[in-house]
Amino acid sequence: MLIDELREQLKAAEPNLAAIQTYVTNSKLLERFEALDKQVGGENFWQDQKRDEILVEHRKLKPLVEEYKTVTQLYKDNLEIIELFHDNEDELKKVQSDIYALCKKINKVKIELLLNKPEDGSNCYLTINSGAGGTESQDWASMLLRMFLRFCEREDFKVDVLDFQSGEEAGIKSATLYVRKRNAYGFLKTEAGIHRLVRISPFDSNKRRHTSFAAIMVTPEVEDAKIMINENDLRIDTYRAGGAGGQHVNKTDSAVRITHLPTNIVVQCQNERSQLQNKQVAMKMLMAKLVEKQEAEKRAHKAGLEKKKIEWGSQIRSYVLHPYKMVKDHRTDFESPTPDEVLDGDIMPFIETFLLQESQVDAS
Repeated sequence: MLIDELREQLKAAEPNLAAIQTYVTNSKLLERFEALDKQVGGENFWQDQKRDEILVEHRKLKPLVEEYKTVTQLYKDNLEIIELFHDNEDELKKVQSDIYALCKKINKVKIELLLNKPEDGSNCYLTINSGAGGTESQDWASMLLRMFLRFCEREDFKVDVLDFQSGEEAGIKSATLYVRKRNAYGFLKTEAGIHRLVRISPFDSNKRRHTSFAAIMVTPEVEDAKIMINENDLRIDTYRAGGAGGQHVNKTDSAVRITHLPTNIVVQCQNERSQLQNKQVAMKMLMAKLVEKQEAEKRAHKAGLEKKKIEWGSQIRSYVLHPYKMVKDHRTDFESPTPDEVLDGDIMPFIETFLLQESQVDAS
Protein backbone atom coordinates (compact mmCIF):
# COMPACT_ATOMS: atom_id res chain seq x y z
CA MET A 1 0.00 0.00 0.00
CA LEU A 2 1.10 3.56 -0.72
CA ILE A 3 0.69 4.62 2.91
CA ASP A 4 3.21 1.97 4.00
CA GLU A 5 5.66 3.05 1.30
CA LEU A 6 5.44 6.71 2.35
CA ARG A 7 5.87 5.82 6.01
CA GLU A 8 8.99 3.85 5.14
CA GLN A 9 10.36 6.78 3.14
CA LEU A 10 9.97 9.15 6.07
CA LYS A 11 11.30 6.58 8.52
CA ALA A 12 14.41 6.10 6.35
CA ALA A 13 15.01 9.86 6.51
CA GLU A 14 14.93 9.93 10.33
CA PRO A 15 18.67 9.23 10.86
CA ASN A 16 19.59 12.08 8.51
CA LEU A 17 17.17 14.42 10.25
CA ALA A 18 18.56 13.35 13.62
CA ALA A 19 22.08 14.10 12.38
CA ILE A 20 20.95 17.57 11.29
CA GLN A 21 19.36 18.27 14.66
CA THR A 22 22.45 17.00 16.51
CA TYR A 23 24.66 19.26 14.42
CA VAL A 24 22.45 22.31 15.02
CA THR A 25 22.48 21.63 18.77
CA ASN A 26 26.23 20.93 18.98
CA SER A 27 27.27 23.88 16.83
CA LYS A 28 24.80 26.32 18.45
CA LEU A 29 23.91 27.33 14.89
CA LEU A 30 20.58 28.98 15.74
CA GLU A 31 22.01 30.91 18.69
CA ARG A 32 24.93 32.15 16.61
CA PHE A 33 22.69 33.23 13.72
CA GLU A 34 20.28 35.05 16.05
CA ALA A 35 23.19 36.93 17.61
CA LEU A 36 24.51 37.92 14.17
CA ASP A 37 21.02 38.87 12.98
CA LYS A 38 20.63 41.16 15.97
CA GLN A 39 23.98 42.79 15.22
CA VAL A 40 23.15 43.31 11.53
CA GLY A 41 19.80 44.88 12.46
CA GLY A 42 21.33 47.16 15.09
CA GLU A 43 21.26 50.94 14.80
CA ASN A 44 25.01 51.45 14.74
CA PHE A 45 25.92 48.34 12.74
CA TRP A 46 27.45 50.22 9.80
CA GLN A 47 29.87 51.97 12.15
CA ASP A 48 31.14 48.60 13.41
CA GLN A 49 34.70 47.99 12.19
CA LYS A 50 33.95 44.25 11.94
CA ARG A 51 30.78 44.74 9.87
CA ASP A 52 32.22 43.08 6.73
CA GLU A 53 33.31 40.03 8.69
CA ILE A 54 29.92 39.84 10.42
CA LEU A 55 28.05 40.16 7.11
CA VAL A 56 30.05 37.35 5.52
CA GLU A 57 29.22 34.98 8.37
CA HIS A 58 25.59 36.13 8.46
CA ARG A 59 25.17 35.46 4.73
CA LYS A 60 26.79 32.05 5.11
CA LEU A 61 24.58 30.95 8.01
CA LYS A 62 21.27 32.38 6.80
CA PRO A 63 20.52 29.76 4.08
CA LEU A 64 21.61 26.95 6.43
CA VAL A 65 19.23 28.14 9.15
CA GLU A 66 16.39 28.62 6.66
CA GLU A 67 16.90 25.15 5.15
CA TYR A 68 17.06 23.57 8.61
CA LYS A 69 13.78 25.17 9.62
CA THR A 70 12.19 24.25 6.28
CA VAL A 71 13.05 20.54 6.31
CA THR A 72 12.14 20.04 9.97
CA GLN A 73 8.76 21.72 9.48
CA LEU A 74 8.07 19.87 6.20
CA TYR A 75 8.92 16.58 7.86
CA LYS A 76 6.38 17.21 10.63
CA ASP A 77 3.76 18.42 8.11
CA ASN A 78 4.14 15.36 5.88
CA LEU A 79 3.91 12.98 8.82
CA GLU A 80 0.61 14.61 9.78
CA ILE A 81 -0.66 14.60 6.18
CA ILE A 82 -0.09 10.89 5.53
CA GLU A 83 -1.73 9.97 8.83
CA LEU A 84 -4.65 12.29 8.12
CA PHE A 85 -5.22 10.72 4.69
CA HIS A 86 -4.00 7.21 5.52
CA ASP A 87 -7.11 5.68 3.93
CA ASN A 88 -7.33 8.09 0.97
CA GLU A 89 -5.09 6.85 -1.84
CA ASP A 90 -5.87 9.81 -4.13
CA GLU A 91 -4.75 12.37 -1.54
CA LEU A 92 -1.62 10.35 -0.74
CA LYS A 93 -0.64 10.32 -4.42
CA LYS A 94 -0.69 14.12 -4.38
CA VAL A 95 2.04 14.27 -1.72
CA GLN A 96 4.07 11.25 -2.91
CA SER A 97 6.52 13.23 -5.06
CA ASP A 98 6.83 15.91 -2.35
CA ILE A 99 7.86 13.31 0.23
CA TYR A 100 10.47 11.79 -2.08
CA ALA A 101 11.87 15.27 -2.77
CA LEU A 102 11.89 16.10 0.95
CA CYS A 103 13.91 12.97 1.81
CA LYS A 104 16.51 13.93 -0.79
CA LYS A 105 16.59 17.50 0.52
CA ILE A 106 17.11 16.29 4.11
CA ASN A 107 20.19 14.35 3.01
CA LYS A 108 21.47 17.38 1.07
CA VAL A 109 21.04 19.69 4.07
CA LYS A 110 22.85 17.19 6.33
CA ILE A 111 25.86 17.17 4.00
CA GLU A 112 25.88 20.96 3.67
CA LEU A 113 25.88 21.35 7.46
CA LEU A 114 28.54 18.72 8.20
CA LEU A 115 30.86 19.74 5.36
CA ASN A 116 30.87 23.51 5.72
CA LYS A 117 34.58 24.31 5.52
CA PRO A 118 35.93 25.81 2.25
CA GLU A 119 38.20 22.85 1.48
CA ASP A 120 35.57 20.19 2.26
CA GLY A 121 34.12 20.27 -1.25
CA SER A 122 37.47 19.51 -2.89
CA ASN A 123 38.75 16.39 -4.61
CA CYS A 124 41.50 14.77 -2.58
CA TYR A 125 44.55 12.51 -2.48
CA LEU A 126 44.42 9.58 -0.07
CA THR A 127 47.67 7.74 0.69
CA ILE A 128 47.96 4.43 2.52
CA ASN A 129 51.31 3.42 4.05
CA SER A 130 51.88 0.06 5.71
CA GLY A 131 53.46 0.15 9.16
CA ALA A 132 56.22 -1.87 10.73
CA GLY A 133 55.67 -5.60 10.57
CA GLY A 134 56.43 -6.56 6.98
CA THR A 135 53.93 -8.89 5.34
CA GLU A 136 51.32 -8.53 8.10
CA SER A 137 51.09 -4.75 7.82
CA GLN A 138 51.36 -4.82 4.03
CA ASP A 139 48.40 -7.18 3.85
CA TRP A 140 46.50 -4.87 6.23
CA ALA A 141 47.30 -1.91 4.00
CA SER A 142 45.82 -3.78 1.02
CA MET A 143 42.67 -4.49 3.04
CA LEU A 144 42.33 -0.77 3.77
CA LEU A 145 42.88 0.02 0.10
CA ARG A 146 39.98 -2.26 -0.79
CA MET A 147 37.85 -0.70 1.98
CA PHE A 148 38.34 2.81 0.63
CA LEU A 149 37.77 1.71 -2.97
CA ARG A 150 34.51 0.06 -1.92
CA PHE A 151 33.48 3.17 0.06
CA CYS A 152 34.12 5.35 -2.99
CA GLU A 153 32.08 2.94 -5.10
CA ARG A 154 29.19 3.14 -2.62
CA GLU A 155 29.28 6.96 -2.64
CA ASP A 156 29.77 7.19 -6.41
CA PHE A 157 33.18 8.85 -6.07
CA LYS A 158 35.53 8.55 -9.05
CA VAL A 159 38.93 7.07 -8.16
CA ASP A 160 42.30 6.88 -9.90
CA VAL A 161 45.11 4.82 -8.40
CA LEU A 162 48.06 7.17 -8.88
CA ASP A 163 50.68 4.99 -7.22
CA PHE A 164 50.83 1.38 -6.08
CA GLN A 165 53.85 -0.24 -4.39
CA SER A 166 53.40 -3.99 -3.95
CA GLY A 167 54.64 -5.83 -0.86
CA GLU A 168 57.37 -8.46 -1.18
CA GLU A 169 55.12 -11.43 -0.34
CA ALA A 170 51.60 -10.03 -0.11
CA GLY A 171 49.68 -6.79 0.18
CA ILE A 172 51.08 -3.34 -0.51
CA LYS A 173 53.76 -1.08 0.90
CA SER A 174 51.81 2.01 -0.15
CA ALA A 175 49.17 3.33 -2.52
CA THR A 176 47.86 6.76 -3.43
CA LEU A 177 44.31 7.39 -4.62
CA TYR A 178 43.00 10.48 -6.37
CA VAL A 179 39.33 10.76 -5.36
CA ARG A 180 37.06 13.00 -7.41
CA LYS A 181 33.61 14.30 -6.59
CA ARG A 182 32.17 17.12 -4.56
CA ASN A 183 32.87 16.66 -0.82
CA ALA A 184 35.45 13.90 -1.36
CA TYR A 185 37.88 15.61 1.01
CA GLY A 186 35.16 16.54 3.50
CA PHE A 187 34.26 12.90 4.02
CA LEU A 188 37.67 11.25 3.71
CA LYS A 189 39.59 13.75 5.87
CA THR A 190 38.04 11.95 8.84
CA GLU A 191 40.04 8.82 7.93
CA ALA A 192 43.49 10.39 8.34
CA GLY A 193 45.53 8.72 11.06
CA ILE A 194 46.64 5.29 12.21
CA HIS A 195 44.39 2.26 11.62
CA ARG A 196 45.04 -0.85 13.72
CA LEU A 197 44.12 -4.46 12.95
CA VAL A 198 44.02 -7.37 15.43
CA ARG A 199 43.54 -10.85 13.97
CA ILE A 200 44.82 -14.41 13.72
CA SER A 201 47.51 -14.09 11.08
CA PRO A 202 46.94 -16.02 7.83
CA PHE A 203 50.73 -15.93 7.40
CA ASP A 204 51.56 -17.51 10.75
CA SER A 205 51.64 -21.32 10.71
CA ASN A 206 51.16 -21.32 14.49
CA LYS A 207 47.93 -19.32 14.15
CA ARG A 208 48.99 -16.65 16.60
CA ARG A 209 47.26 -13.32 17.04
CA HIS A 210 48.99 -10.36 15.37
CA THR A 211 48.53 -6.60 15.53
CA SER A 212 49.17 -4.57 12.39
CA PHE A 213 49.20 -0.85 11.66
CA ALA A 214 48.77 1.33 8.59
CA ALA A 215 48.76 5.11 8.21
CA ILE A 216 46.25 7.08 6.15
CA MET A 217 47.03 10.58 4.89
CA VAL A 218 44.39 12.72 3.17
CA THR A 219 45.13 15.97 1.35
CA PRO A 220 42.68 18.28 -0.47
CA GLU A 221 43.42 19.04 -4.10
CA VAL A 222 44.65 22.58 -4.71
CA GLU A 223 43.14 24.12 -7.83
CA ASP A 224 45.34 27.20 -8.04
CA ALA A 225 49.07 27.43 -7.43
CA LYS A 226 49.21 28.96 -3.95
CA ILE A 227 52.87 28.24 -3.29
CA MET A 228 55.87 28.88 -5.50
CA ILE A 229 58.08 25.79 -5.62
CA ASN A 230 61.78 26.28 -6.28
CA GLU A 231 63.04 23.68 -8.78
CA ASN A 232 66.32 23.56 -6.86
CA ASP A 233 64.41 22.26 -3.84
CA LEU A 234 63.29 19.16 -5.72
CA ARG A 235 64.88 15.78 -6.27
CA ILE A 236 63.17 13.96 -9.12
CA ASP A 237 63.69 10.22 -9.55
CA THR A 238 62.23 7.95 -12.19
CA TYR A 239 61.62 4.24 -11.81
CA ARG A 240 59.82 1.37 -13.46
CA ALA A 241 56.14 1.22 -12.60
CA GLY A 242 54.70 -1.87 -10.96
CA GLY A 243 51.28 -3.47 -10.85
CA ALA A 244 48.45 -3.39 -13.35
CA GLY A 245 48.35 -0.54 -15.79
CA GLY A 246 48.68 -1.62 -19.41
CA GLN A 247 51.38 -2.79 -21.76
CA HIS A 248 53.65 0.20 -21.10
CA VAL A 249 54.01 -0.73 -17.41
CA ASN A 250 57.31 -2.40 -16.46
CA LYS A 251 58.88 -1.56 -19.84
CA THR A 252 60.00 2.04 -19.33
CA ASP A 253 61.03 4.20 -16.37
CA SER A 254 57.82 6.22 -16.62
CA ALA A 255 57.00 6.40 -12.91
CA VAL A 256 58.11 9.58 -11.12
CA ARG A 257 59.05 10.24 -7.50
CA ILE A 258 59.53 13.83 -6.34
CA THR A 259 61.14 14.72 -3.02
CA HIS A 260 60.76 18.26 -1.66
CA LEU A 261 64.09 18.59 0.13
CA PRO A 262 63.25 21.40 2.62
CA THR A 263 60.25 19.49 4.03
CA ASN A 264 61.19 15.93 3.04
CA ILE A 265 57.70 15.48 1.55
CA VAL A 266 57.71 12.69 -1.04
CA VAL A 267 55.10 12.16 -3.75
CA GLN A 268 55.05 9.65 -6.56
CA CYS A 269 52.88 8.76 -9.53
CA GLN A 270 52.91 5.85 -11.97
CA ASN A 271 49.33 5.95 -13.23
CA GLU A 272 49.85 7.96 -16.44
CA ARG A 273 51.31 6.65 -19.67
CA SER A 274 54.29 8.97 -19.90
CA GLN A 275 56.96 10.25 -17.56
CA LEU A 276 55.91 13.83 -18.30
CA GLN A 277 52.29 13.16 -17.37
CA ASN A 278 53.32 11.39 -14.18
CA LYS A 279 55.56 14.34 -13.28
CA GLN A 280 52.69 16.79 -13.81
CA VAL A 281 50.36 14.78 -11.55
CA ALA A 282 53.09 14.36 -8.92
CA MET A 283 53.69 18.13 -8.91
CA LYS A 284 49.95 18.72 -8.27
CA MET A 285 50.13 16.28 -5.37
CA LEU A 286 53.21 18.03 -4.00
CA MET A 287 51.52 21.42 -4.25
CA ALA A 288 48.50 20.09 -2.35
CA LYS A 289 50.67 18.58 0.40
CA LEU A 290 52.69 21.78 0.81
CA VAL A 291 49.54 23.91 1.04
CA GLU A 292 48.04 21.48 3.56
CA LYS A 293 51.25 21.57 5.62
CA GLN A 294 51.21 25.36 5.60
CA GLU A 295 47.53 25.48 6.63
CA ALA A 296 48.07 22.91 9.38
CA GLU A 297 50.94 24.96 10.79
CA LYS A 298 48.75 28.08 10.75
CA ARG A 299 45.95 26.28 12.58
CA ALA A 300 48.39 24.91 15.16
CA HIS A 301 49.94 28.33 15.69
CA LYS A 302 46.55 30.01 15.99
CA ALA A 303 45.43 27.46 18.56
CA GLY A 304 48.71 27.79 20.42
CA LEU A 305 49.31 24.07 20.02
CA GLU A 306 52.31 22.13 18.82
CA LYS A 307 51.55 20.11 15.68
CA LYS A 308 51.73 16.45 16.62
CA LYS A 309 53.27 13.80 14.46
CA ILE A 310 51.35 10.64 13.72
CA GLU A 311 53.01 7.80 15.59
CA TRP A 312 52.40 4.07 15.67
CA GLY A 313 50.18 3.22 18.60
CA SER A 314 48.23 6.50 18.48
CA GLN A 315 45.54 4.84 16.37
CA ILE A 316 42.27 6.53 15.50
CA ARG A 317 40.45 3.23 14.90
CA SER A 318 40.87 -0.43 15.79
CA TYR A 319 39.53 -3.34 13.76
CA VAL A 320 39.41 -6.49 15.90
CA LEU A 321 38.72 -9.81 14.16
CA HIS A 322 39.89 -12.05 17.04
CA PRO A 323 39.12 -12.98 19.83
CA TYR A 324 35.89 -11.03 19.19
CA LYS A 325 34.60 -8.94 16.29
CA MET A 326 34.47 -5.17 16.71
CA VAL A 327 35.50 -1.96 15.01
CA LYS A 328 35.93 1.00 17.37
CA ASP A 329 36.77 4.61 16.62
CA HIS A 330 38.86 5.86 19.54
CA ARG A 331 38.02 9.52 18.88
CA THR A 332 34.25 9.15 19.16
CA ASP A 333 33.86 5.73 20.85
CA PHE A 334 31.53 4.75 18.01
CA GLU A 335 31.52 0.97 17.53
CA SER A 336 30.37 -1.57 14.97
CA PRO A 337 30.05 -5.29 15.69
CA THR A 338 30.30 -6.10 11.97
CA PRO A 339 33.92 -5.57 10.83
CA ASP A 340 33.30 -7.49 7.61
CA GLU A 341 30.78 -4.86 6.52
CA VAL A 342 33.07 -2.03 7.59
CA LEU A 343 35.98 -3.51 5.63
CA ASP A 344 33.61 -3.76 2.67
CA GLY A 345 33.33 0.04 2.68
CA ASP A 346 30.53 0.68 5.17
CA ILE A 347 32.37 3.48 6.98
CA MET A 348 29.88 6.35 6.60
CA PRO A 349 28.50 5.89 10.17
CA PHE A 350 32.05 6.40 11.52
CA ILE A 351 32.54 9.44 9.30
CA GLU A 352 29.26 11.12 10.26
CA THR A 353 29.75 10.45 13.98
CA PHE A 354 33.17 12.09 13.85
CA LEU A 355 31.90 15.10 11.88
CA LEU A 356 29.07 15.58 14.38
CA GLN A 357 31.54 15.47 17.26
CA GLU A 358 33.77 17.98 15.49
CA SER A 359 30.83 20.37 15.14
CA GLN A 360 30.60 20.45 18.93
CA VAL A 361 34.36 21.08 19.25
CA ASP A 362 34.23 23.87 16.67
CA ALA A 363 31.41 25.59 18.54
CA SER A 364 33.17 25.50 21.91
